[in-house]
Amino acid sequence: MTAYAAASSTTATFETIRDAASAGNADKPSKNATQAYRDALTRVWALDEVQAWIASNDRLSELGQAPKHQLAEPALAAQLLGVQATTLLAGQSSGPALSRQGTLLGALFESITTSSMQVYAAHREAKLGHLRTARGRQEIDLIVERADGSVVAVEVKLSRDVSRDDVKHLNRLKDKLGDRVLDRVVVTTGPRAYRRKDGVAVVPLALLGP
Repeated sequence: MTAYAAASSTTATFETIRDAASAGNADKPSKNATQAYRDALTRVWALDEVQAWIASNDRLSELGQAPKHQLAEPALAAQLLGVQATTLLAGQSSGPALSRQGTLLGALFESITTSSMQVYAAHREAKLGHLRTARGRQEIDLIVERADGSVVAVEVKLSRDVSRDDVKHLNRLKDKLGDRVLDRVVVTTGPRAYRRKDGVAVVPLALLGP
């Protein structure tokens, strides 16, 4: 569980997580043995991974299929990793070292956003996924898809401000899928919600709702 906590909001490989969980052991557990532990965590809802979104559209190719790892509760991840508010704000972390983009605080901010979006998507009978091309050229943190195939694309940023670079993947998806993209949203730590000139909605996590 600690290894999965360290892998929060990443698509770390099975081998990476296994090695982090068994660091210092010369003999690594087999894939079958480790899979049994992961399955048990999933059955009790301790592990709540976000599956890769696979678009039924030829205009999107080379989509990756690795899930994004999340524990059911971000506070549980913080507890397992032994971090507190002061260490998170200082950019420090403990526990297994896994490669990630950004800080652990940013990963946990995405985790709590994902947890909220899981509830809102279920309320609308929609599915939640994430988008990442096989080579990592395009990534979107969360994709909410309705039964009719229309989607809302969501980026999560541990920031008050949103730059053009922050929305480029959202706008690229809109260019490819057109009206199938109902909305584009960036979830932030800012104080207010507004809509950018390019149509992207900027919404503080505190104001996020169904």
